[in-house]
Amino acid sequence: MKVAVASDHAGFELKCTLSAWLLEMGHEVFDVGAFSEERVDYPEFGAELGRVVSSGQAVFGVAVCGSGQGICMAANKVQGIRGAVIRTGDDAQLSRAHNDANVACFGGRVSEPTVAREALAVFLSTPFEGGRHADRVTQLDRLI
Repeated sequence: MKVAVASDHAGFELKCTLSAWLLEMGHEVFDVGAFSEERVDYPEFGAELGRVVSSGQAVFGVAVCGSGQGICMAANKVQGIRGAVIRTGDDAQLSRAHNDANVACFGGRVSEPTVAREALAVFLSTPFEGGRHADRVTQLDRLI
């Protein structure tokens, strides 16, 4: 599966860790930056990740900044993106099953790499339940 990844400087190390794990698991990684720990602004990278996922160039996205919040907000500005800040496997499971999230957002300063990797595994393997949740996701997609 093709997974896009993005980060700012604060999320760079965790992005690299998660990218390596994705490759180990046989996924294709589409890295849209940042490409070092040099200071950059997360909106640019979150929005680019959102564009890549919304255009279908990647199935899912993984976005990392210091807290996960800012880059998630940036990605969610792109039509068709449903990014969720993920701290636990439960966050990952519920965001996929109930909200059909397509971007998992992590905090490089607050997420332990092992926990983030485990949560990402849950995120990627959890299907959207549809049913009563489908109407709500349709409503989200209609918001401008």
